[in-house]
Amino acid sequence: MTRHLVIVGGGMVAHRLVEALRSRDTAAAWRITVLAEEPRMPYDRVALTSYFSGRDPQDLSLGDPELWNDPAVTLRKGVTVAAMDVEAKTVRTTRDEVIAYDELVLATGSYAFVPPVKNSEANGCFVYRTVDDVAALRVYVERLRAEGKEVSGVVVGGGLLGLEAAGALRALGATTKVVEFAPRLMALQVDEGGGSALARLIRTLDIEVLTSSQVTRVKTTSQGAARAMAVADGPDLPADVVVFATGVRPRDELGRASGLEIGERGGVVVDDSCRTSVPGVWAIGEVACIEGRVWGLVAPGYAMAEIVADRLLEGEATFPGADSSTKLKLLGVDVASFGDAFGVTEGALDIVYADPVAGVYKKLVLSDDARTLLGGILVGDASAYSGLRPMVGRQLGADPASYLLPEGSQPVQLDLPDDAPVCSCNNVSAGTIRCAVREEGCGELKSLCGKTKAGTSCGSCLPIVKRLLNTELAAAGVEVSKALCEHFALSRAELFDVVRVTELRTFSEIVERHGNGRGCDICKPVVASILASLDPAGHVLDGERATLQDTNDHVMANIQKDGTYSVVPRIPGGEVTPEGLITIGEVARDFGLYTKITGGQRVDLFGARIEQLPAIWKRLVDAGFESGHAYGKSLRTVKSCVGSTWCRYGVQDSVGMAIALELRYRGLRSPHKLKLGVSGCARECAEARGKDVGIIATENGWNLYVGGNGGMTPRHAQLLASDLSDEQLLQAIDRFLMYYIRTGDRLQRTAVWVNEIEGGLDHVRDVVLNDSLGIAADLDAAMAGHIDSYVDEWQATLQDPEKLARFVSFVNAPDQPDADLRYVVERNQPRPATPAERGQMEPVLLSGPRLEVRR
Repeated sequence: MTRHLVIVGGGMVAHRLVEALRSRDTAAAWRITVLAEEPRMPYDRVALTSYFSGRDPQDLSLGDPELWNDPAVTLRKGVTVAAMDVEAKTVRTTRDEVIAYDELVLATGSYAFVPPVKNSEANGCFVYRTVDDVAALRVYVERLRAEGKEVSGVVVGGGLLGLEAAGALRALGATTKVVEFAPRLMALQVDEGGGSALARLIRTLDIEVLTSSQVTRVKTTSQGAARAMAVADGPDLPADVVVFATGVRPRDELGRASGLEIGERGGVVVDDSCRTSVPGVWAIGEVACIEGRVWGLVAPGYAMAEIVADRLLEGEATFPGADSSTKLKLLGVDVASFGDAFGVTEGALDIVYADPVAGVYKKLVLSDDARTLLGGILVGDASAYSGLRPMVGRQLGADPASYLLPEGSQPVQLDLPDDAPVCSCNNVSAGTIRCAVREEGCGELKSLCGKTKAGTSCGSCLPIVKRLLNTELAAAGVEVSKALCEHFALSRAELFDVVRVTELRTFSEIVERHGNGRGCDICKPVVASILASLDPAGHVLDGERATLQDTNDHVMANIQKDGTYSVVPRIPGGEVTPEGLITIGEVARDFGLYTKITGGQRVDLFGARIEQLPAIWKRLVDAGFESGHAYGKSLRTVKSCVGSTWCRYGVQDSVGMAIALELRYRGLRSPHKLKLGVSGCARECAEARGKDVGIIATENGWNLYVGGNGGMTPRHAQLLASDLSDEQLLQAIDRFLMYYIRTGDRLQRTAVWVNEIEGGLDHVRDVVLNDSLGIAADLDAAMAGHIDSYVDEWQATLQDPEKLARFVSFVNAPDQPDADLRYVVERNQPRPATPAERGQMEPVLLSGPRLEVRR
């Protein structure tokens, strides 16, 4: 007979239990009821901070939504359980509804702990735990900013959640301070050296860090709102907003009231099968006290969910022990710790590499014979994490110091044993990955991850999963395909050479001779990019090329989430005249555009409708501006400091060099976007070492760095050459960029390209500086061809009626805007309605200072 499982709680661990049980319960022995207190489907709590970068809360939902359409599963949202009757095997909700069960699982998680600080419940005080918490925080801060207030925020707690909260406040435009009672940040994950490196990195992001500080009370206004935070040793900290992120406590109140055994520090005590002290009741996740402690990480919770699913189906799974390894990107900074990170094992040895200038701290903890890896800490560069973490408890088989070399050095590749854990979130071993490839036909990364669940949670293990996949395929005699897509068996680099040699200039000719079919959204933009590099005189909208472009290139503007477009004029080196600024401001005012200064020293104009783009471009072009190519896989910006022109530390004219570089490489199409930076001295105010090409002035010329990128895995650029003259610098950059354009893979940033190209940085240096391949003259000529043929795409479009005809919302009604688009106003920047809108639309006031105009 079908039995009834009731799960109290609707979070990540509850979702994993339902998913695991339904995937294994082929005989439909269980029907499942999930009682979720929050009014939404289970969501990814780890990704909460992405809400502040515009991500919709619904996008955080976990797994396949079809799971909740399973007839054996009932998800009841917004239901709170008030009591359990373990004798009668029932639960009672706050609505006095009684629900019977055969087995009960407590997955109630934890709540945010607020220390005993006076006035901690004042207006402006928040915790950082749920979607509702972060939504309330956002609305409050945006309301203050809409009133014209410069918002000051204080985060109490310098752990994982505290730094996440600090990032959220900074994203909302508040000045931010982090106050931590311990002597360092992330005291549970990193040691003193790692904490110091992390604090230095975070301070560079304009977030003040106070450690060894105790808050005493929130000072309030006469209206009861926060205005300052008092600390024990020091002056009061201005605080319009206070976020408490001082840890969590298990929500074990149901277990306590029902007589279940509770741990000394809280949590429902369970054995290694996750059973509580009362038959028929289980506990998993952050409410469970297992092996004497409560785990506040998702990986142990997932392991518990899998154990209970197995036990409910008559299995004998037991808790394998918790993996406390963590790899995070906090405020854009990589932080990882794993194993015995603090070296408490008797006789443990530490090997440490620290580069305070680059913001990197790495430590490996080894056994007393310096052979077996016990743990480690990585701050600023966690690229070695995926390879090292599975080797905890095993001999490295190589010089341990080789894993701590600066980024760009080739790491030793480890041959992982089958039982080595690869994905700690989902408890997937290297052997499981290999078996899925060899015996279950998983021949590509997507199917492999779908089958094993590896890489489907935090994603930090994907590099090693991919390496295991490729190694197994190669061992089986299967050639690892480098095909661009199903229409081209060639890689991007191979296709580039084919097109260059054959001088074909249309997609139709290229696919007919070297591919098959009609192409797709992968190969068409790649061919468009290749043609733009080899035939730079051609416009992106000329003839057949127009059909190849990505959405943004197709209209030479970036589409935004509300269906409008952003316009970014080029401002070389960030240098602009007052008249130019006035023109940009007038355009923004007249077209009702939201304006923002970008990180690349130019102005972004948001909210333009497609039919408005040509008129906006004309105003800008007439004032001397041109396309900033913010929409293309091409040169974006060349960031600069003020250099020797103004700065008393500057030793070279960084602004002049930045302008020269941006005008030289504008419109240069490449496998991915390109960003450059020029710093006028070693103080590095232009952050050049975070760019694809970074130039730092010296007394003798310029130092050239390459391969630095932001994105999901930030990397510092590596030194290619030192003390170059202006002429030598330009020649080296020309060759570097052209060699990358010819050999890089689709959507491959320069950082990855430099590390993956055979021979690495040394090979690139030989090609660029020593002409080791004998192609330098060809690279020089290709760049000269690009420079000589450059034409502004906006201006060329304005001069071509056929191209202008594309820029309409409706072909049959070109003068009418699309009334179904939603136009969102941010942070109190007013957007005047057009005459057409005044007759068709009415404003609707949303929560906070956001105004949505809709039909």
